[in-house]
Amino acid sequence: MESICDHCETVLFWWCKLMSYETLQRLITVLIPALGCFFAARGIIHYFQLESYQFPGYYHTLNRNPAHSYLPGACVAIVSALLILLLPDAAKLQSNSAPVYYWVLALSCAVLAALLGMLIGKLLTVKKAKKPFVFTGRIKRLYAVYALVLLAIAALVCASPRWKLLSMLWPVLLPAVVALAGLLAWPIEKLISEMYFRDARRKLLSNPSLIRIGLTGSYGKTSVKHILGTILSEKYPTLITPASFNTPMGVTRAIREKLTPTYQIFVGEMGARHVGDIKEMCRLVHPTIGIITSVGPQHLETFKTIERVAKTKYELIDALPEKDSRSYFYNDGSYCLEMYQKTTKTKTLCGRDPETCDVWCDGVTVSPEGTKFVLHIKGKGEIECQTRLLGDHSVQNILLAAAVASDLRLTLKQIAHGIEKLQPVKNRLELMQNPGGFTIINDAFNSNPVGAKAALEVLRQFPGRRIIITPGMVELGEKEAEYNRIFGTQMIGCADIAIVIGKNRATPILDGLKESGFEPANIYRVDSLDDSTRLLHTIVRPGDTVLYENDLPDHYQEA
Repeated sequence: MESICDHCETVLFWWCKLMSYETLQRLITVLIPALGCFFAARGIIHYFQLESYQFPGYYHTLNRNPAHSYLPGACVAIVSALLILLLPDAAKLQSNSAPVYYWVLALSCAVLAALLGMLIGKLLTVKKAKKPFVFTGRIKRLYAVYALVLLAIAALVCASPRWKLLSMLWPVLLPAVVALAGLLAWPIEKLISEMYFRDARRKLLSNPSLIRIGLTGSYGKTSVKHILGTILSEKYPTLITPASFNTPMGVTRAIREKLTPTYQIFVGEMGARHVGDIKEMCRLVHPTIGIITSVGPQHLETFKTIERVAKTKYELIDALPEKDSRSYFYNDGSYCLEMYQKTTKTKTLCGRDPETCDVWCDGVTVSPEGTKFVLHIKGKGEIECQTRLLGDHSVQNILLAAAVASDLRLTLKQIAHGIEKLQPVKNRLELMQNPGGFTIINDAFNSNPVGAKAALEVLRQFPGRRIIITPGMVELGEKEAEYNRIFGTQMIGCADIAIVIGKNRATPILDGLKESGFEPANIYRVDSLDDSTRLLHTIVRPGDTVLYENDLPDHYQEA
């Protein structure tokens, strides 16, 4: 051990001899903030990952979470300033006969900066993240580029005459530095994703008999996907994209990992946050069947207007071949109906009106046990159906799936049997029994104005006291407050007790509750989901029904 220490001291001594003291001091000084920033950025990079590496979403997330976004850089700046000021001036050590111990101190400060950066990163990262930080291949590449960016900044600062001051200040720009690293890494990621993209497309198109179905919509697309997969599986081996895999890379991964020659049908869910997203997905899937589930106020934070949402959804219909293709729409009396009327390709309209629709239903009865209705398909007949799925809006999703199944030559009995086998999608109006004797309706996956209203209608069907727990809705752009206020007004008559989670976002919901005449004594506001759980346990009774409407992602939690 003693010989190792002697060797290290010798190396440091000759290093000091080869370089001037001032140059060495500059190097250590500029490395201190770089090391701190490297480790402190974990939470900020997590936000970038949660936003699918999209810069507009990343920017909005930073502004929604200022404490977790801007404090890490500020803390690194303060720590760096303290450590740099602690170091003696190298110019005063020119005559020092034993400078090695000074450099041991300097290097110790650099190590301390790294350790403190880790601590800052840990303390200022979202606790109990619902979607934890995952070190994927992309994140590892981002970190490599990020490290190079930090070294480049350190080199530029080192060359500046104000190197000491700049070393203390530049860490406050940490979120921008992460964005710069993401921008520089983008061409690499584009190249890699295009390689995987082409491989998946080749695999998909290598089977010419494979039926390729694309579906999109503001809401309902994941439910329709699962319903369609279950019904079609009555006759055909069917592959649907898993969970909420609805991005180009998510669908690419599903194809590369799961598609085999045994499948006869592929169903790809297509999500979108920007104009052109669906067009890109169609470049991968090349669908011959297209389904539009709905168009509504979803992702308005990026789309800005519902018209732009509709334009993006219609990209799926535009991508269908002129011949040997078919499109399916639900008659919403609005955007979907306009799309149906616009296209000249073979098309099917689903809804409640037998005069205008090709596939419709009547005799709908909804209860806590499920839903019953009579399915009608023009030219094929009718059949009674029942499902465990809750809510009148579930019938809308089933009609679209039944229409596709009928055109793919499934009989009415096969369709009805598939409908009977349907299971609720996890966290989407999922019925659960609590050991405490009360019922939970878990609709926590996502929320939108139409879905939230439908969930309230489901809650209204249940006996006993009805309790709603919600943080409200997000990604509704400038109209977010208005939609949440309306949501609050809709609760009366459907819920007896309202527990609203959050601070700023809770205000319009509370305003809506008061406006509708909801009993003030039965309105509660809490800061977090954990607080709502603690409150619930003090007021819930056997026989009650509790609706969890939405559970905000980590980057939407109010600090």
